[in-house]
Amino acid sequence: MRILAIDAATLTGWALWDGRLIESGVEDFGKRRGESNGSMFLRFRTWLKHVLQEQHIGFVIYEQSHHRGGAATEIGVNLTGRIQEVCAELNIQYATVHTASLKKWATGSGKADKVVMMARAHPILGRAPIDDNEADAVLMAKYAAESYGG
Repeated sequence: MRILAIDAATLTGWALWDGRLIESGVEDFGKRRGESNGSMFLRFRTWLKHVLQEQHIGFVIYEQSHHRGGAATEIGVNLTGRIQEVCAELNIQYATVHTASLKKWATGSGKADKVVMMARAHPILGRAPIDDNEADAVLMAKYAAESYGG
């Protein structure tokens, strides 16, 4: 089963897994000049649907949205809503993982910082991750493979 792991945010980390890491990266969905949040969400949805269809994804895992308040919460909740929406449209199963659960699985501590998470992703990638978003996505992909199969 081919897995897509997503750390959804303005800078979205993603990873494709099919028995091993295939590819990963970071997509920038930051608002462009004069753009509304709705336009940003449409760009995310278009990207997501394209990846799911082109890569023949069978399962999606994403990091559970946190309620930090303000713009960050609005963006996080809306992006994860788009994941649910597109997965339902394409009949693809999905699951969430809480940040602390992912950190505990990857490092043994649910409070691991970004530097530690990036260090844990490095051997899977075979290189340093672009940033903490890619690192989280790579670790989520491996977590999903071990927890849900794939």
